[in-house]
Amino acid sequence: MVIEILNKKGLKTGRKIKFNYNIIYNNINIKTKKHLIYLEIKRFLAAQRQGSHQTKGRSQIQGSNKKIQKQKGSGNARKGDIKNPLFVGGGRIFGPVKRKYNLKLNKKIKQIAIKILFYEKIINKKIKIIENKKLKEISTKKVIKILKKLKIFKKKILIITNKTDKNLYFSYRNLKKVKIINIINGINSYDIAKAYYLIIKENSIKYLENLLNKR
Repeated sequence: MVIEILNKKGLKTGRKIKFNYNIIYNNINIKTKKHLIYLEIKRFLAAQRQGSHQTKGRSQIQGSNKKIQKQKGSGNARKGDIKNPLFVGGGRIFGPVKRKYNLKLNKKIKQIAIKILFYEKIINKKIKIIENKKLKEISTKKVIKILKKLKIFKKKILIITNKTDKNLYFSYRNLKKVKIINIINGINSYDIAKAYYLIIKENSIKYLENLLNKR
C-alpha cells in the first residue's frame, strides 16, 4: 500500500511511502484478530483504573466492643457490639477493597494487536501522512483549517508524532475529537481503535515501520 505525503494545505508533495503487509497480519484469521484486539484493549482500560475504592469493615470502625444486650432473655434477636454490620454506622459486609486491576498479557500479543489495527487503517485508507513543519504560533483556527483541507474535520482523529511540539499540542487541545500521542512511549491499541483517522507526522515514519516489521 502506497501513501502520499501531504502538506498543511492538504496537497500532495510528490513523496510517497510504501507499507508492506506483514506476514503475521496475513496469517491470522479474522476471529483471532478481533480477540487479540479485545484482550489488548481490555488490558489497557483495566490499567487505567485507580482501584482506590474502599469501605470500612467491622474491624475498622471505631466503637465499643461491649455486647449491647444479654444473649438470652430479652425476646429480641442476638446482637453483638455496636459495630455490627446490621446497625446504622456499623461496618460493611463484603465491601470493596483497594486492589489493582492490571491484567497480564504477553508483549507479543500487544505488538500484534497494534500491528493489526495499523494495517486495518492502512487498508481502509484512514491514514494521512503530513510534513514535519511546525506551527509558528498557537492557533486553533489554523488547525481547524488544516483539518478541513484534509477533509477529516469533525471526525475522531489521532495525531502521532515523535517530538513534543507545544504549539501543536495547545492548538489541538480545545478540540474534543483530536488527541496527540508520542509514538515512542504513548502509542496504544485503544487510541488507534477509537480514532476514525490517523494523522502521522513524517518524523515518526521510521518508528512506525520498525514497529510494524517487528516479529
